[in-house]
Order: sequence, then structure tokens, then C-alpha cells
Amino acid sequence: MKKRRIVVTRRDFIRGTAGAALGAALLGPAWLRAEAAQGGRSMVVIVRDPKVLDAEMNVNHKVMDAMLEQVLVQVTGKADAKAAWLSLVKPTDVIGLVPTPLMNPTHPELIDSVKASLAAAGIPVERIVPAQGRSVDLEPITALVCMPGLKAHWLTGIGTVIKNYILYSGAPRNYHHQDSVKLGEIWNLPQVKGKTRLVLVDALRPVCDKGPQFDPRYRWAYGGLIAGLDPVAVDAVGLKIIEAKRQELRGEPWPLSPPPICVEAADKVYKLGNSDAARIDIKAFGWKENLLV
Repeated sequence: MKKRRIVVTRRDFIRGTAGAALGAALLGPAWLRAEAAQGGRSMVVIVRDPKVLDAEMNVNHKVMDAMLEQVLVQVTGKADAKAAWLSLVKPTDVIGLVPTPLMNPTHPELIDSVKASLAAAGIPVERIVPAQGRSVDLEPITALVCMPGLKAHWLTGIGTVIKNYILYSGAPRNYHHQDSVKLGEIWNLPQVKGKTRLVLVDALRPVCDKGPQFDPRYRWAYGGLIAGLDPVAVDAVGLKIIEAKRQELRGEPWPLSPPPICVEAADKVYKLGNSDAARIDIKAFGWKENLLV
């Protein structure tokens, strides 16, 4: 029998009809065990330090390392970074790091800190590999660390967590229709599903207005890392920060265009996590000025 093709339009999604049906069809084994254990709630951790960037916007490696360790400890509830990593990955895993390559790319200092922290936890360095791009062979990779930069995007509204795996689709242009509502589908592809162990957002210098090349007027020093186990919740918190900064700059609501419906769709349609702020617990540590959440 020929399989019926289901098409989700933006109108269907907003009404919630086709979205609910497709969501039920795609619902698979839960991989966000921590969130399930919390009764359907998700936790997102924000760690900030104004000293992580100097006056020339250079990254202080020592401060970055300390921020990363605090993120890992708070997300996992473990005593230190080593115990935190070993609760997320195993020394036998092949761990793919997935940073943002373009338009406000992930700081290389953060990538270096993650590599060093994983190695210190006992992960063989040859098992820590770059994993961003359409040419990456995901078959041998058993664990992914999603490491996007926080930014608005001219095609998706927000171009952070859910969008970060778009090159794994093999056809990125196909995911920019209907305001990119189907981006969450990529996280359910067989070669991707269930592999993400940690979402770690580089929010050192976010960009709050769309590109394709960012305008320096809309980039600011937030000095933060945002992390969690639920990719949708982390994206939702990043979106809240972007929207709050836009309103601060204009002195009135300044909606993103296109609307970032991919975040809610990742929850309602693709069942990847929580997009509802009422079900997301935000734990902020360190510098609180202009936290924006």
C-alpha cells in the first residue's frame, strides 16, 4: 500500500488539527528522561559572567571554563564536570559537537572548553569529533552536543537550537517553506533521533535582528551560556531573551518576522520538548543585570 503523504500547512499548525495528528504519529520513545521525571516540566540553566568578555570582546578562557562547569553541574545535578559528562555520555561514545558555523558563529573558545572538559572527564580525544554540516556521517556518531549561537534569523525568526541540525536534512531549502514550521522534523530523522545529550547555547554575544549578515547594532554582550536537556525549552528561553532585547531597543513590541513558529511546532507537532513558558523552570546563576527573562 502506498503511504499517504501528510503535509502540515502553517494554517493547520496554528489551528492545531493536523499538528496533533502528525505529532501522535511521530511520537517515539522518550529521550528526555529528566524532563519526564519532573512531571512534564523542563529546566533551562543560564550562567552569566560579565568578565567572560573584555572591552575588545575577547573571551577569557578561565572564566569560560568556570561557566561551562557550572552549567554542567546545574543541568545534571552532579558534583563536578566529570560526573556531569559521565551522566550524559560514555567513554565508548563517539561524540559529535554541533556548533553554528555562520552568522554569529559559536565562539571557538567555547568549543575548545567543551573538548577539554570532555577529555578531562575521560572521553578519548579521538572520539570527540566536529559534526556540523551536510557531509557529516552520523552513523558512527552515538552522541551529539548541540552548540548553536543565539540569534534571530531572516528565514526562521529564531535560528538557534531547532534550526541547528538543518544541514542533516540533506535539503535545507525544503525546510524554509511555511515559515520553517517543519524544522523539528529533522530531529526525528533516524540518523539524528535520540542522539542529543546536551543543548548548550553560546549567548556570549547574541544577535536580535535578522541577517543574512548580522548588523552590529543588534549584537550585544550578554555574557552567557544557556543549557538544558530539552531542546525546545532551551530555544524558547533564547527566543524570550531575543524578544525582550528587541522590545528594549524599540521601546515597544517589535515582533520577529517571520514569526518563530518552528519552536512551538517542535513541541506541538514533533514532540521534542516544552515550548510553554509555564512548564519551563529557568535557573539563572551569576550576573543578573539585563537578564531579560
